[in-house]
Amino acid sequence: MTYGFLLESIWHPPLAFAETASAALPPELELQALWFSGAFGRTFRTTTGRSLKIVQFGEWNRGAGPDFIHAAIEIDGELRTGPIELDSLASDWETHGHAENPAFQDVILHVVFQADARRLFTRSLTHQEIPHLVISELQLSDALNRPQREVAIAHPGRCVTPLKQLPSGALRRLLDEAASHRAATKAARWLRCAEIHGRDAALFQATAETLGYRGNALPMRLLAQRAPLSLLKSEGEAAEAILFGTAGFLSPHVHELALSDTRVYLRGLWDTWWQDRPRHEAATGREIPWKTHGQRPANHPHRRIGTLAALVKVWPAYRRLALARPFAAKPLIDFLQTLHHDFWSYHHTLTSATSKQRVALFGRSQATELVANHLAPLALFENGMSYADYFKLRNSAPNDQVKRCSIRLFGSQKAAAPWLRRVCDHQALLQIYQDFCLEDFSDCASCPFPEQLAQWR
Repeated sequence: MTYGFLLESIWHPPLAFAETASAALPPELELQALWFSGAFGRTFRTTTGRSLKIVQFGEWNRGAGPDFIHAAIEIDGELRTGPIELDSLASDWETHGHAENPAFQDVILHVVFQADARRLFTRSLTHQEIPHLVISELQLSDALNRPQREVAIAHPGRCVTPLKQLPSGALRRLLDEAASHRAATKAARWLRCAEIHGRDAALFQATAETLGYRGNALPMRLLAQRAPLSLLKSEGEAAEAILFGTAGFLSPHVHELALSDTRVYLRGLWDTWWQDRPRHEAATGREIPWKTHGQRPANHPHRRIGTLAALVKVWPAYRRLALARPFAAKPLIDFLQTLHHDFWSYHHTLTSATSKQRVALFGRSQATELVANHLAPLALFENGMSYADYFKLRNSAPNDQVKRCSIRLFGSQKAAAPWLRRVCDHQALLQIYQDFCLEDFSDCASCPFPEQLAQWR
């Protein structure tokens, strides 16, 4: 799923003498933007006649899954929270496979812009009916004829004004405290894993989770648990095949369907995996839930597993830098950027064509994410990093989560720019957003943060 912040297309309603009853709908991206901007209002009636109020439009989801997450609605006065899905046609729910997709199990509202001639039952994976809303042609025409404006991925919250009025010194202390709290929480999580599974396993799982990025963080951690580092090290050259096989990406015919320049590599993986398959393959229904759609080619899970395999081969050197005392971020980031794999440095998937240019396995921004979310918090606790050094770590460009926090807390990314330069700043914004924005389903009305800011000052 991709979207832009500016509505570029202009669609005009049909003329009064048009022969057809309805015209072609605008692109779904434009429909999503209109919905998120509130162009259709907040109060409706569902197809079954129940009163519907949109309390909180939620967050515009850029990845795979429902279009809007963390939304809140009231149906006949009953509050419901969860994702909202928008489709052009009512039949798209079944056509797009949402009914069979676990990611859509918790959808609380299905919004469509063209009704079907027959009433459709919008069902979840467990066959529960999902409330259904049809935006009428009149509502759509009215919204499209209004002046179009830029629509951001989040709405400014009530805290924008008190944060703006807060003296810079007080705001700096607030962010530093939030960042310190988040670092302590992350370090505690890492140490719990290390206590149970050992330090190498904890590092392996944290690295896998980071490689999974947003869409596949949990699946990558599951893979690291099902194919643990201790097993991979004991299997030697078979480690790579075990990783891909355990992930569920190998089959008897995958190499036969691949391009000629990838067949040798794939055949080698399969010839190794089929011998170990009975020991490691997941039973039906227990497969790892990978997200392969809506991912940038460089973030495809095939590449991430290939990167993990490359790290296993150089594990001693990687471990020395990652768990060094005292810890230093730059040598580790430089090391990860030089990571190489004969196949994965030039391919995006197991069956893709060879790239003419080398593709970094572990880019700088992802290496910085690893430091920010796992290694720096751990170093603060036990590896000799001072908070002064932590607060000096520079960050890469803000990701979508940080951008959303910036708009919600400061009103715009431009206003938040002075507080987006360092690792600790990103972590602080994410912590505040987690503690308040994600705990609130009143669209800011009942959030205590604005009032607490007055006390902080």
